[in-house]
Parts: sequence; C-alpha cells; structure tokens
Amino acid sequence: MISIRSALTSAMRSLPLVALAAITMGAQPKPTVPAKVSPAAAAAVAGGLIDINRATPAELEGIPGIGKAFAAKIVGGRPYANKAQLVQKNILSAALYEKIKDRIIAKQ
Repeated sequence: MISIRSALTSAMRSLPLVALAAITMGAQPKPTVPAKVSPAAAAAVAGGLIDINRATPAELEGIPGIGKAFAAKIVGGRPYANKAQLVQKNILSAALYEKIKDRIIAKQ
C-alpha cells in the first residue's frame, strides 16, 4: 500500500513537469505591440483601422498620402460623424480620400 505522504510527494515532484507540458503543448504566443504605442496605432499594427477622431498626428502620418499638414488639418477638423466628412469639410481632396478610405474609421 502507498502511504498518503508518498503519494503527495510523488504528485508534487511531477507537478512542474505537468505545468511545463501544458505551457509547451498548448500555449501559443500572442502578438505583442510595444508598450508606448497608442490604441489607434495598436489597431493599425493589428490590421485594424485608424480612428480619425482619436489618432495622434504621428499615427495619421503613417497613412500613405497623409503628411504633417494633412494630419494637422484632420486633427483640427474633429470631431467627425463619419469619415466622408473629411471631403465634406474640405480637409482632404476626393482623390486622396478614395486612396485612404479603407484604412480609416470615424468612431463616436
């Protein structure tokens, strides 16, 4: 017969192996975003859209075709009810808007 003490000792010895097996077999690394990135930039890194109502000028400049001047105009024209207001408020030309409209969103 096995004593309770020896059964517990045996279980305690194998516990680190069970934990290690669980980590190596089932754990998948999560994609990480650097800690100093804003939520809008994190969304862009993750393949999401840039929110024109919350993005910083630097984040907006990351959109092809948007430089410092356009980023400043976008920030200055906030808030936007929808992304099409970038054209309606004469912030962007219709041609530039067509190029970037699939990369942006205007959340309320």
